[in-house]
Amino acid sequence: MKLREIYTFLDHLSPFALQEKWDNSGLIVGDFDQEISTIALSIDVDAALIHALPDNTLLITHHPLIFSGLKQLNAQHYPANLLTQMMRKNISNIAMHTHFDQTHLNDYVATDVLGYDIAFKEGFVTYFEVNDSFDAFSTRVKQRLNLQILRGVQSHIWIGRGALVTGSGVSLMRNMEADCLLTGDIKYHDAMEAKALGISLLDIGHYESEHYFGTILARHLEKLGLSVIISPSQNPFTYH
Repeated sequence: MKLREIYTFLDHLSPFALQEKWDNSGLIVGDFDQEISTIALSIDVDAALIHALPDNTLLITHHPLIFSGLKQLNAQHYPANLLTQMMRKNISNIAMHTHFDQTHLNDYVATDVLGYDIAFKEGFVTYFEVNDSFDAFSTRVKQRLNLQILRGVQSHIWIGRGALVTGSGVSLMRNMEADCLLTGDIKYHDAMEAKALGISLLDIGHYESEHYFGTILARHLEKLGLSVIISPSQNPFTYH
C-alpha cells in the first residue's frame, strides 16, 4: 500500500486540519508514493527505536520530530541526527499530534484508562463527573495511570467534576468548568495560579498520559491489513 493511501485513511480518522496553528502534524519525512508494508507506532522518535525498526518502515508518531523550520541538517545535533538515520533506512514519518488529542487521546484516557463516562467536551478538554473526595480521586488516578509519583494542588476536599487534557494543558485551567484538572508539565507558578483561582490540579505527566497513542491507533490501522508494530519510545525522565 502506498503511503498516500495510509495518509488519507489517517486524515479521515483524525483530520489533520484540526491541528493547532503552531503544530506540525502530517508527513514529516518520506514520499507519498513510497510502498509501505510495515507500520510502527510510537509517541516519539528516538535513536533506539530507529535502530530497531526494519528498513522502509512508516513510523507514525504522536509528537512531530520537527516543530519549526531547520536552518541546517547537522547530524551531530538533535533532531537532525535522528532525521539522517531515518533517511539512511528509508523510514518515513507521519505525526498525529494536537488533532489526535482532540479526536481520540483525551477521551480514551478518560474512559478506557480512568474509567469515567464523558460528560461533555470543549476543544482539548474532556469533562467527566467524579463525585468523590480529592484523596480518593487522586489515589484512583495514580493507580489507573500506574504513576510512581503524583504531584497535586489541592483546592477542594470534594471533587464534583474533573477535566482532562493529556500532555501539557495547564494553561487551559483559566477557562475551565471543573473542580480539578488532570494534565502534565505543571510548573511551580502554575500551581500558585491554581491556588489563587481555587482550582485543584493533578500532574499526570506528559509521557505517562500520552503513551497510549499507539494502542489507540493500532486498533484502526489493523483494518488496513498491514503489519503494525507498537514500539513506544522511552520516557526521557527517570524517577528515583
